Amino acid sequence: MSNSSRDTAEGAGWGSAERGIYRRLMPGGTEKVFWLDPRMLWAARNGVLVCWLGDPTGRIRSRWTARRAAAGAPADKVIRRDDPDRFSFLVIGDTGEGGEPQYAVVPGLLNAGRDTRFAVLASDVIYPVGSADDYADKFFRPYAGYRAPIYAIPGNHDWYEDLAGFMRVFCGERAPLPPEERPRPLTRAWLRSLLWHRPRPGDGERLAEARALRSAPEQQAVQPGPYWAIDAGPIRIVGIDTGLLGTVDAEQGAWLREVSRGPRPKILVTGSPLYVDGAHHPCPIEGGGTVDEIVRDPDHHYVAAIGGDIHNYQRYPVRLPDGRTLQYVVAGGGGAFTHATHTIPRVDVAGVTERDFRCYPLRGDSLAFYSALYGRRLRLPRLFTLTEAEASAVIAERLGIGPTRPTDPPGRVTRRVRLVAALLGTGRRPDRAKRFRLPVRKIYTQVFSPGSATYSPPFFKSFLRLDVEPERIRLRCLAATGNRAQETDPPVEDEVIIPLTR
Repeated sequence: MSNSSRDTAEGAGWGSAERGIYRRLMPGGTEKVFWLDPRMLWAARNGVLVCWLGDPTGRIRSRWTARRAAAGAPADKVIRRDDPDRFSFLVIGDTGEGGEPQYAVVPGLLNAGRDTRFAVLASDVIYPVGSADDYADKFFRPYAGYRAPIYAIPGNHDWYEDLAGFMRVFCGERAPLPPEERPRPLTRAWLRSLLWHRPRPGDGERLAEARALRSAPEQQAVQPGPYWAIDAGPIRIVGIDTGLLGTVDAEQGAWLREVSRGPRPKILVTGSPLYVDGAHHPCPIEGGGTVDEIVRDPDHHYVAAIGGDIHNYQRYPVRLPDGRTLQYVVAGGGGAFTHATHTIPRVDVAGVTERDFRCYPLRGDSLAFYSALYGRRLRLPRLFTLTEAEASAVIAERLGIGPTRPTDPPGRVTRRVRLVAALLGTGRRPDRAKRFRLPVRKIYTQVFSPGSATYSPPFFKSFLRLDVEPERIRLRCLAATGNRAQETDPPVEDEVIIPLTR
């Protein structure tokens, strides 16, 4: 097994290393997603419109599920497979930008997932707006070599064209929904309707050609809608659709309560993680209650909740009052730009402390990565760029923790290093953070956290492999850096055994 980022700097992908072969898989001419481009921001305007003018996704989702039911989808939305009691599957989150970070994941995923029975895409299958014609190079081509079915739940970006592309690819739909009756003039709904981004006329004309890339019988899967459950071996995997605002509508909430009943061990897959960046986000359900209340209910027998949307890996083992430990996982490192982990403050939430918390990339690697990126962008490389040793040392100082990976020689924390760490929103201990009124971390993560850029390995991407047995699940986070060594033998960045019986 190869070294991980917790073992050596080389295991993290730093230093001189042979570039991976992933670029051989990439098509030419794919447009990069750059989120500071006004055209991209305008195309993705629906995410802003729902905040100002109301969220129609619950109603649209209900129309899609009604259409799927009329086409013969099972009423309980359960996919019943014939997997044995011992099997493996993959979880990959936030994949579809179509650039080097996405394709860098593919060789290692194919190597580590060769014997898996299926894969689940957790959120944001296609950027920027989920268009059907983008599926060719951002879904079918990169995963053409994966010889098993792929199921998916949508993320907010898949909703920017009313889920039309997602429903055609994963649910067997043939066309977008017909337009609704125009709302009454001079209302919020009317204004939203005027500004709403919809699929382009003719979108999806390349889908038939694209499907040929994953046309083998063993690769096929049709799911009953944007939310579903999979009965696989001894477990049930429950996938929910949290739409544009990270919430669940009343109809889906009622289904979730029903499908969660019974003694079968369950794993939730959601587009909005329930624990992330050191905070709890229980996910409200329209009409009352939260998703996390359902997950925590001992009668429902959930053992893990895995969420996408945030483009890195995090794990929070939360011990519940009844003695169970639930693994809350963020798994959004499958291909989009890397969200920083160095902005995560010292963890102390729901009884989870730094001793229990895991993340990838390591905070020091995240800070070194972003310092180099902004050093290039601002043309100030000597001022901004931190070595991985300097970044690790200043993280340890600011959070009051020991270095996650030893460095030789240890990094020196100078005024320059502290300044760069502060400017890039590096987290602090909660007691010290209260002394500062400027919301530096919030400003950094919401405004300056970059979209896609052309940068070199290490990319710090990741995916999950779950090995299921009747008594337990082994969950592993595997890394993809873009270097050849990690393609051939993806390093294990985190591993946990989840018991299925008490």
